Amino acid sequence: MKNKWFLLLLFMAVTAVAQNPKREFRGAWIQSVNGQFQGMGRDRMQQILTSQLDDLQKDGINSIFFQVRCEGDALYPSELEPWSRYLTGEQGTPPNPYWDPLQWMIEQCHARQMELHAWINPYRAKTKGTQALANTHEYFRRPNHFFDYDGLMLFDPGYPENRNYICQVACDIVRRYDVDGIHIDDYFYPYPVAGVAIPDDNSYALYGGGMNRADWRRRNVNLFVEQMCRQIREVKPWVKFGVSPFGIYRNQKNDPNGSATNGLQNYDDLYADVLTWVENGWVDYNLPQLYWEIGHKAADYETLIKWWSAHAGRRPLYIGQDVLRTVKTPDPQNPASHQMPRKYMLQRTLPGIAGSCQWYAAAVCDNPGNYQTMLRQVYHSTPALQPSMPWIDNKAPGKPRKTGVVWTSDGPALFWTAPKAKTVMDEAVQYVVYRFSKSEKIDLEDASHILCITRETKLPLVYQGGKTQYVYVVTALDHTQNESKGVKKKIKL
Repeated sequence: MKNKWFLLLLFMAVTAVAQNPKREFRGAWIQSVNGQFQGMGRDRMQQILTSQLDDLQKDGINSIFFQVRCEGDALYPSELEPWSRYLTGEQGTPPNPYWDPLQWMIEQCHARQMELHAWINPYRAKTKGTQALANTHEYFRRPNHFFDYDGLMLFDPGYPENRNYICQVACDIVRRYDVDGIHIDDYFYPYPVAGVAIPDDNSYALYGGGMNRADWRRRNVNLFVEQMCRQIREVKPWVKFGVSPFGIYRNQKNDPNGSATNGLQNYDDLYADVLTWVENGWVDYNLPQLYWEIGHKAADYETLIKWWSAHAGRRPLYIGQDVLRTVKTPDPQNPASHQMPRKYMLQRTLPGIAGSCQWYAAAVCDNPGNYQTMLRQVYHSTPALQPSMPWIDNKAPGKPRKTGVVWTSDGPALFWTAPKAKTVMDEAVQYVVYRFSKSEKIDLEDASHILCITRETKLPLVYQGGKTQYVYVVTALDHTQNESKGVKKKIKL
């Protein structure tokens, strides 16, 4: 019965997806704040992450969001912030044996042709479970710039010094590490608790300037997002900056242009004016967390994905997918199936949507409801380049040079050399290798012909007796995945 159910699911998915896109963001979150690595030690943590990354590579995942800042701390050596207790068990205590999880993850992801985005929580300074802060925590330099709220402690967004400091932390990461992006999550002003006011009277008295307090709070977050984007770009212009906000912008009862939902709102409750960030180009992508199921009474997934699609604006829209909720709930239109096929049909057919991100990586690897299997066999069965970002860079690199075939002790291999580059933005950092049979038309937009995406300048080939001719095409990708013209090579294998 289980196999019959899976075959039905597979049939539905295949018929819903005619051809996988050549460019698509395919991400997964690896969180630290849940304590899954706390006190684990280097070898065990590396073992777990290696297993997950190996699995995710097979699943077609091309981007990892790795949480490196949970509460004004660091899962990497920092002169600005203390080591995280979510790594070592005690804030401020370095790992023993000593290692750098962020650097290690960058190397591991790049070796698997994945982007690594450093995921930081900007405003949270202490979680409910943290009993003591290290004496190097920013709180002890300016305690009056923080406030407590329902067991949490937060950087008060009303102080310009806090904006400057958080941007300094992000830019320090960008400057010292080969990250592909800086990613912030959904925590801005705190999630509201009934009857508990946000204690920001002091910062409002200093900087409110007579503004309505709600508008002032939104302005504070707007200033932060704009500053973060600008300063990251000044350090390394190719590094992306994006956000994964809560899944509801506004409800219709508060705004006629809002969604037909009835839940907490970014704009009104978290003071996060996401659409303004998108329209002003202050983020390079928008990734709302649409963790609900289709048919949810307060926040229906289908209603929300259609709303965000209609308001995608000037930046790529990615969809935050909750793996467990998706497979635990039947599709209202087809109760024999869970909701993955219908959710992916919506994601792939609605305008403005350029990919998705899985919450969370370990859940994908557990393969509930054959979710991982469906990624491998259907939705991510062909490789994908990242979505283009022409506002960062729209100039393609030069094409690969000196392409040829060399016989090695292990058999034939396709070789090429990097194109010349005048600036860092023109440098080739990856290559795409396509393969076509002798009679096939060369179509580089067909992802099914992508043999691999690689950082190497060679590709081992399998000799088949020398009677079958293929046409290989090699292109170069720069930091933002602009693609060069192709170089063809006919080879008999």
